Amino acid sequence: MTFIVKTFMFMQKIYFLLLIVFGGIFTASAQLVTTTPDFPLEGKEVTVVFDASLGSGGLIGYTGNVYAHTGVITNNSKNESDWKYAPSKWGDNSEKYKMRSLGNNKWEFKLTPSIREYYGVHAGETIFKMAFVFRSEDGSKTGKTADGGDIFIDVHREGVTVRFEQPDVATTLNLGDLLPIRAKASVLADMKLFVANEQIVSRTNVQEIISLHTFSQTGTFELRVEATTGGKTAIATQMVTVLGETEQGILPQGARPGINYLNDTQATLVLQAPGKRTVYVVGDFNDWKLLPEYQLKQDGEFFWITLSDLEKGKEYAFQYVVDGTIYIADPYADKVLDPWNDPYISPAVYPDLKPYPTGKAEGIVSVLQTGQTPYQWQVTEFRKPDRNQLMVYEMHIRDFTTEHSFSAAKDKLSYLKQLGINAIELMPVNEFEGNSSWGYNPSFYFAVDKYYGAKNELRAFVDECHQQGMAVIIDLVLNHSFGQSPFYLLYRDADGTPSADNPWYNKESNIPNKDLQWGYDFNHQSTYTRALVDSVAGFWMKEYKVDGFRYDFTKGFSNTPQDTWANKYDTERIANLKRISSEIWKRNSDAYVIIEHLTDGTTEEKELGEAGIMLWRNMNYAYCESAMGWPDKSNFSGLYGGTSNMPVNSLMGYMESHDEERTSFKAWKWGTESIKGGGTSANPVNDNNLENRVKQLATNAAFFFTVPGPKMIWQFGELGYDYSINSNSDGTVVDDGGAYRTDPKPIRWDYFENTTRKGLYDTYSKLMDLRTSYPELFTPDVAFSWKVSGNTNWNKGRFITITTEDKAIVIAGNFTAVAGDYSVVFPKTGVWYDFMDENSTLNIASSTVAQSISVPAHEFRLYTSFKPILTGIEENVANSDQILGYYNNSLDELVINGEADFVEIYSVNGMMVQKQENVTSMGLSVLPSGYYVARIQTKDGKVGSCKIMK
Repeated sequence: MTFIVKTFMFMQKIYFLLLIVFGGIFTASAQLVTTTPDFPLEGKEVTVVFDASLGSGGLIGYTGNVYAHTGVITNNSKNESDWKYAPSKWGDNSEKYKMRSLGNNKWEFKLTPSIREYYGVHAGETIFKMAFVFRSEDGSKTGKTADGGDIFIDVHREGVTVRFEQPDVATTLNLGDLLPIRAKASVLADMKLFVANEQIVSRTNVQEIISLHTFSQTGTFELRVEATTGGKTAIATQMVTVLGETEQGILPQGARPGINYLNDTQATLVLQAPGKRTVYVVGDFNDWKLLPEYQLKQDGEFFWITLSDLEKGKEYAFQYVVDGTIYIADPYADKVLDPWNDPYISPAVYPDLKPYPTGKAEGIVSVLQTGQTPYQWQVTEFRKPDRNQLMVYEMHIRDFTTEHSFSAAKDKLSYLKQLGINAIELMPVNEFEGNSSWGYNPSFYFAVDKYYGAKNELRAFVDECHQQGMAVIIDLVLNHSFGQSPFYLLYRDADGTPSADNPWYNKESNIPNKDLQWGYDFNHQSTYTRALVDSVAGFWMKEYKVDGFRYDFTKGFSNTPQDTWANKYDTERIANLKRISSEIWKRNSDAYVIIEHLTDGTTEEKELGEAGIMLWRNMNYAYCESAMGWPDKSNFSGLYGGTSNMPVNSLMGYMESHDEERTSFKAWKWGTESIKGGGTSANPVNDNNLENRVKQLATNAAFFFTVPGPKMIWQFGELGYDYSINSNSDGTVVDDGGAYRTDPKPIRWDYFENTTRKGLYDTYSKLMDLRTSYPELFTPDVAFSWKVSGNTNWNKGRFITITTEDKAIVIAGNFTAVAGDYSVVFPKTGVWYDFMDENSTLNIASSTVAQSISVPAHEFRLYTSFKPILTGIEENVANSDQILGYYNNSLDELVINGEADFVEIYSVNGMMVQKQENVTSMGLSVLPSGYYVARIQTKDGKVGSCKIMK
């Protein structure tokens, strides 16, 4: 017995000597959150203390009120993003969530009388964790983890519980490193500590156990602690990986960053990571374990591995583990899985989406798949519309159809074809953070966002656009990205900013104005960023056959110190933008390059325009003023290159874009007495001024589409969409400050059934059809003049005159509430035709003497010196020799004059519902009663149409 006691006392001395000698190692580091009691129980109250000086640091020094946005993770949660019993909205400043300042950046939050009662968790539901984001009163500042994540605190059951204090997360070491191990129990217990199932320490009747351990070999090892009391044992585990030296090996010839498919069973993975020491790959192929045989070889700044024995056609999820602590998806992957957002993607949009490897991985993972069946393109060589004649439809897939999918949008393309659109500009469709977004928070530049569908659905959308003669332009965001980007995650400091050695990002933006800073700023002077930008463009042109790009916020494509709104002339960004464009044109000589530059002056923009780049020209303010009936600031002259010192075809002019308030909404809310709407919200049941308002919008359109140069409209502007940009999903304007700016908006395809709104659509269509049918009238070298200043031309009428050698157009617009008799000089003599009323003509005897014409309030008159013959499917040509077919009601068939190359039947909303080739008649009995339009093309190339009423 004496021997046993002495041995025990000796071991105790050794144990406490460890505490003394290695006290610095075992001293608990400062913690982001601490709790009292140390092990929170769901049936007891708990006090949480948050240290704002740690973690993301967003609330350091903040002296206002701080609130906890908090909920719980329960057995009913799908994942750690699925909080239960949280406030119904961000920014709930109820007393329940208010914290108490303890000074020195510390804030206290008490949950009483118990965790379960505080949150109101239902009986029988198990609470696993409390979840927190701490925030300022206005919600603009937040306290999160160092990597910007949510904060979680484990909730325990009654009885014995045990956990690891060191290491408290999965840990990676280099061979030979000393690992401090410390575990804690909730009550006095007999404790044992194991490394890879080998017991290394045991203690009795304690609440803590410690050890120092050195691993003698590489690999992944499990730490396990057991705490036993009263016949019950609690267990906790933690994983430790010991890294090996990186083997050097020459990168296989032709291998590039990303996934390189060699054949049906092999793929070479390449990660570019300058300055990093070790890279492993974990995934479905190795049960997500850090194994020596899956360590990548190194060739300079490239790490690589060739995977073999892959199953053809099988999807494998995987991640890279860099220097043992950084877990990232492949930045060049064309598909990723997101644990936070994928569960909310409808199977109808993305059928059979590969499940996320829950419990094996954390964060976003990439996907590889050998033996994929190539998409079979129907249009392999597409002839793009001339840039002078571009009529672009800016589309947000989420808000264009209720299904928010590429497939559903594809089914609506005939509606746009009928409208006269020849190009679609898609707001960002590459992977962005979250599901419901505008897309300007990109994360993966080579992956299609799954919320809109699978990658082949996007290919099918592009293919169908090309079949219908429409180009596809995609919006790219390369000024910045956010916290999910692997390029950022590879190199970042503890404060969350990109580290100084990050190859792709600046430490901070060159623009001092916080309102022009988003996410993390790309360094466009870096060769790494330049290579990335060029790869992105090349990838989308090759893999998806897109026809061009619109680059977001190109004022940021520079490191030159800028003024507040980044308007200072900058040779560096001009050079960068010219370089980007040149690289695109090397790959596709006629690709469109469009930039959102929007500097104050035109010097920089003119230089870029002369280089062949198209620039967004924001005319929203002027066209909104005219839509409302207010003259003062409604000058349109900036839309036309010839009156704004710009190349005519360099301005992508628009009345609305995704970023501006809708003209129809402003007209409804703030228009003059004859224009504004009634009621307290848009779209009232009775709106006596809708007809006047739509007429005013149509007159706007007449002074927009007839101006030479490319044009863009925002989706549903053609139907007078009158929900505010700041409305929520049910159409209520909830915040004029913009908090709901990017929220989903009501989707109102029923507008097309409204006669008044359909009339606006028809006006848009006819004006665009004029451009398509007579492109020579809208080239940069036509003789163009207009009178469109503010008050000067308002009451006397606004005018446009376009002349060529043999044709001329005159437009007179009345933006006022009273009819006007206007003096107009017609540049050619002879018969002039009222474009909107084919039965109305004028006989002009003099090309120098003004004629008086009457224009009703809110309307316009467009006259042509020739009788127009249009090609659009809505147009019925009066000449008998141009009528190619008619509907025989008694036979319920379409009768063709001769033989048609093809016939297409369209529904009222522009959907093609029937098509036949090589026909002389076409039975329509399969179609339900309703209104249709037939488009007929004969063997000799003539195109005509007729209306069908069944």
